[in-house]
Amino acid sequence: MKPESHDLRHIQQRVVEFSEARDWGKFHDPKNLSMAVAVEAGELMDHFRWVSSDKAMDVLDDPTSKSGVEDEVADVLILLLEFAHVTGIDLAEAVDIKLRKNGARYPIHLAKGVATKHDRLAPGRDGQSSNE
Repeated sequence: MKPESHDLRHIQQRVVEFSEARDWGKFHDPKNLSMAVAVEAGELMDHFRWVSSDKAMDVLDDPTSKSGVEDEVADVLILLLEFAHVTGIDLAEAVDIKLRKNGARYPIHLAKGVATKHDRLAPGRDGQSSNE
């Protein structure tokens, strides 16, 4: 594949063309697409069900399991790209805005190395949350 074929906008255009060629637009409203994203995310999670967190990466050591995970990741992205197209959301802009919001919610000096929700972060010793 050419490098530009990996560009997110190019991938989104390929997804849109794929859907249009099959006349799927009549089924691709925001409700149905959002539900399809959730279904595919659930199918992704299913690959890791009953696997302890410390063994989760081991799922990807098996080529068959890894292929299944890759398929589900692709399904989630394909549906998100279609959702963004249908709703007129500029993904690059949305991600940029969200990263700025998250940067304000999770300042490095408070959030680094801790898994605490933004509304519970508080200055503590050594940058650790006082709510742990």
